[in-house]
Amino acid sequence: MASSSMWSAQENKAFERALAVFDQDTPERWENVARAIGGIRSAQEVKKHYDILVEDIKYIETVI
Repeated sequence: MASSSMWSAQENKAFERALAVFDQDTPERWENVARAIGGIRSAQEVKKHYDILVEDIKYIETVI
């Protein structure tokens, strides 16, 4: 499995597309997203990446 640190632009694009397909009501959402980006990342890494994205968005919204 890839390191949980840096995500390539290609991984991020696949991640964004997968989030649009597998919404919060999807059973086994993170496993599905991980498979959709090619199985390069684990479900746990995908969830962590999502959590970081949410925190970044919250920060941006407080700065604006």
